[in-house]
Amino acid sequence: MITLENVSRSYGSGSKAVPAVRDVSVSIEAGSFVTVVGASGSGKSTLLHLMGGLDTPTSGRVLLEGVDVGALSDDARTLLRRKRIGFVFQFFNLLPTLTALENVALPARLAGDRGAPTTARAGSLLERIGLGARRDHRPDELSGGEMQRVAIARALMMDPPLLLADEPTGNLDSATGAAILDLLRGAVEAHRTVVLITHDPSIARRGDRVLTMGDGRLIGDEPGPKSQPERDVASSDAPALP
Repeated sequence: MITLENVSRSYGSGSKAVPAVRDVSVSIEAGSFVTVVGASGSGKSTLLHLMGGLDTPTSGRVLLEGVDVGALSDDARTLLRRKRIGFVFQFFNLLPTLTALENVALPARLAGDRGAPTTARAGSLLERIGLGARRDHRPDELSGGEMQRVAIARALMMDPPLLLADEPTGNLDSATGAAILDLLRGAVEAHRTVVLITHDPSIARRGDRVLTMGDGRLIGDEPGPKSQPERDVASSDAPALP
């Protein structure tokens, strides 16, 4: 799904250049749940942005399904992100003036799909994450966990094979965070690839594979637990994703 070949990313130039990612090479298989852990400033979020085409490397190559993302034009890279990648962020990034249904449908609307099937799919996604009754509520009428569920549904709207999640549980309590992790695990079980960034080692261990970043370098690459993670009472009824 993703291959990074000797990827580095620096900001600034000359003597003032600040390296964020340093000579990282790694491949991520399709259908896997990979977590990336590291302290603040270790380069993990920059790495995720490079994987998702939100940023381009200073040197090296990022290949998504064999396509060199850095070699694409801005328009082509935008189209690739829209069709092949879903993003989930710590602060949800929902539009405050739109309802939950409208936020979920937004990627398809931006792609020009404005008919009844788009509305129906958005509604179906909300039903599957347990928020069908909240479809007409705006973000300020939702809890943090509900907003993150809406953000995940929006990320799935275009049925992308890849989900990139940057600290998706960072603003949530532990029980709600566990439910969000179960939703992301459900995305993997639905044959998607998930890469999740976290600073929390206990969350990182929920992955099938754990990458560790330090000072911009990949300093660890280990398998995660092979068995299905334990599910607590709060997350035991988490709905399956389409």
